[in-house]
Amino acid sequence: MPRPVLEVADIFRGHGPAWRQANAGHVSLDQLKVMSAIESCRTAALGGHVARCQDCAYTTIAYNSCRNRHCPKCQGAAAKQWLAERAAELLPVPYFHVVFTLPAPIADIAYQNKAVIYDLLFKVSAETMLTIAADPKHLGAKIGITTVLHTWGSALTHHPHVHMIVPGGGIARDGKRWVSCRPGFFLPVRVLSRLFRRLFLERLTAAHKQLQFFGNHTPLANAQAFAAYLAPLRKTEWVVYSKPPFGGPGAVLAYLSRYTHRVAIANSRLIAFDDDSVTFKWKDYRIEGRDRYKQMTLATDEFIRRFLIRLAQALPPHPSLRPVGQDLRRRQHRARPRTARWAKAAKRTCRC
Repeated sequence: MPRPVLEVADIFRGHGPAWRQANAGHVSLDQLKVMSAIESCRTAALGGHVARCQDCAYTTIAYNSCRNRHCPKCQGAAAKQWLAERAAELLPVPYFHVVFTLPAPIADIAYQNKAVIYDLLFKVSAETMLTIAADPKHLGAKIGITTVLHTWGSALTHHPHVHMIVPGGGIARDGKRWVSCRPGFFLPVRVLSRLFRRLFLERLTAAHKQLQFFGNHTPLANAQAFAAYLAPLRKTEWVVYSKPPFGGPGAVLAYLSRYTHRVAIANSRLIAFDDDSVTFKWKDYRIEGRDRYKQMTLATDEFIRRFLIRLAQALPPHPSLRPVGQDLRRRQHRARPRTARWAKAAKRTCRC
């Protein structure tokens, strides 16, 4: 795959030092580490390895990756490994894509209470799906779900929602047979929306004492004020979206690869960059057809701010994930056993 003409790393290297200086004291250590990792990724700063063809002496240098989970260049291998592990779990049935989105007033307080509200989003959306699917009026079966949390939108704005990949059927209540959904239809989105709204507001109200409020939301620390804040949401329609079924298990994996390890913005979406602005492609999901694909230009400072705010929205990394800034010697030690493989690759692409 050809390297993109423009990368997030180019923006960070070109404008990052000035941005860090202008925002000194307002940037977290984690955000600084991510900027440093992306700037250094696949450069001499992280070391590398040299492969040389034994026949023609053609030499190629491969620099090490930062492996940071927010780096646009380092998620491809992780996504492939994750998908390979998930492949064995897929069934030979149609799959549906369901999206649960939090309304803006709750998204506002979610930014200050990520652990509590994102946990509720996971649990309540799953409970909603399981409850409606188990209802004999709809499917009458126990289903399986793969859920991915996203906390940002295509324009790098705060937009918490979950994507679900669900097989078009489930195990019957007696556990002895498979129950298929109707062709092209899984569960009624309006029924899902109403139950999701009721359950989420109930659980959120019960969790009020666990929440923290700052700035304009400080008065919501009062239980009555919080109840009044939530009251209008009991009458509005909450967005639950169900897309048509995929073509098959292979299509499911292809789709999942675009969601499971997605970073704030892919390098392929970047169009132009200078000291003043960054132009990138984004998708307006409120519009159908080709018109939904648009371009946006942000001031370079604002682009970096939105990228890094996305890091603050993310949940903490799983303990099994490798942290940023591992000892360079460990990277080089892992690279040495691959020397033979890289030499073979260089020989295959020999230009002599």
